[in-house]
Amino acid sequence: MDASIIIQVVLLLVGFVFLIKGSDFFVDGASSIASLLKIPTIIVGLTIVAFGTSAPEAAVSITSSLTGSNAMAVSNVIGSNLFNMLMVIGVAALLGDLLMEESVLNKDLPFLVGITILFAAFIFIGWNVSSIEGIILLIILVIYLFFLIKSALKSKDGNVVEKPKLSLPKSIIFMIVGLAGIVIGGDLVVNSASDIAIALGMSETLVGLTIVAVGTSLPELVTSLTALKKGENQMVIGNVIGSNIFNILFVLGASSAISAIPLDSSMLIDVLFMIFVTILCFIFGKTQEKYDKKEGAILVLLFVAYMAFAILRN
Repeated sequence: MDASIIIQVVLLLVGFVFLIKGSDFFVDGASSIASLLKIPTIIVGLTIVAFGTSAPEAAVSITSSLTGSNAMAVSNVIGSNLFNMLMVIGVAALLGDLLMEESVLNKDLPFLVGITILFAAFIFIGWNVSSIEGIILLIILVIYLFFLIKSALKSKDGNVVEKPKLSLPKSIIFMIVGLAGIVIGGDLVVNSASDIAIALGMSETLVGLTIVAVGTSLPELVTSLTALKKGENQMVIGNVIGSNIFNILFVLGASSAISAIPLDSSMLIDVLFMIFVTILCFIFGKTQEKYDKKEGAILVLLFVAYMAFAILRN
């Protein structure tokens, strides 16, 4: 392998480390500040933590949008959502049945299906996601969070405030360091991934769908496997669905609001496959109100088959 490619691979890995650790630092700092301000823990989880786990995808897609690497901006979102649904849910289901929370099954999952179809509609209208459509996605996110927070505050844990883990000065430092890590990491990942794509004759779309998507989805995978280890099976589904909602509404919305993202018609299959997988996950969840080992195996095999297709297509 050429020395320059090895350097770019190392920079890509360093970028992923910056992204993941940066989002961890940011979440810890922001969560502590929220606790010091007596903001209920449940609100912190729905907003700060949710934004934090989507920070790697956001950093990569927004940086891609700013630097003109539009194919990577969208393929990163599609690839991350597919990885979350097929691999995170699939692997977790193989390790043990994943029970569905009623609110996730009846509200969040149908909502994800709806915005996935809306995202596809935006693309098919003009083969791009315009700035106006990006703003529409961000407005939908604000409305979604409003109703989510309103519903959460009515629950029995609505007024519980977690004890802050850090002092105010430390919290501010953690947030600043975290944001710096996210920005630097996003820049490193986009630049090195683009260079690797050019050097190996790969398309930006393929790199975004595979290497970048898997790398930026690591926080969701780690969070879900940790929850599974603790026996909090229902949290796995909530984490994946919440992350995918944020990826479409926040990551894609912010990226396209900054700069309209044109798409190539070759991504038609990827968009349609994402719709298919989202609906399939909804059907699997609705039939038994859980994901079992058989369904987990189907999801993992679908991911392997799709990755093989994406690589051969390139």
